[in-house]
Amino acid sequence: MSFTSFTPNVSNESTLGGDLPQRLFTRRELIPPDNDVLWRIERGAVRTLTWSEEGIFITLGYWGAGDLIGYSLSKVQPYQIECLTSVEASIIPQHLWYRDIDAFLSHIKHSEELLSIVHLKPMSLRLGKFLLWLGEKFGRDVEQGKLIDLNVTHQEISEVLNTTRVTVTRLLQQFEEQGALLRYKRRIILLASNKLIKSIV
Repeated sequence: MSFTSFTPNVSNESTLGGDLPQRLFTRRELIPPDNDVLWRIERGAVRTLTWSEEGIFITLGYWGAGDLIGYSLSKVQPYQIECLTSVEASIIPQHLWYRDIDAFLSHIKHSEELLSIVHLKPMSLRLGKFLLWLGEKFGRDVEQGKLIDLNVTHQEISEVLNTTRVTVTRLLQQFEEQGALLRYKRRIILLASNKLIKSIV
């Protein structure tokens, strides 16, 4: 596997109000590999990932509005940043990175939190904590509970949690039967965080 080569697309890049230049990306598009810039997500969601020699994908993180992403933030190779939705991102040149210290700290905290989750046992606890983590990061309140407003497939979840797609599907069905979540139009609604925690301990 290799990175997609990057040729600047002027039609997709603009400067709003004399501020930072911005680019629009489509779903499944890769953020271009460039160690001299960082990207601040203004709208949308991305995941960072790598893969093993056997071609098995390993998801390293999920990032949304306000988060900083970039190839200079990781020493992992290979490394890709994939758009999970349409994405609008501001381009931050190296000489302006000092302005975003809070976003750097947030990046570290989210990475460490996800790292701690993927080592939990049993797998039901790992999945439950991951869903709560997604709910905090991408959730919005709806009548039934908290909607994880991100279309994450069972395969992608399995890649994060180092398990199989079949296991993820089975556990999600179990959580649904226990009344901890509801699946609606390829989205997950957490019906009650406390109930989800009780069902996984």
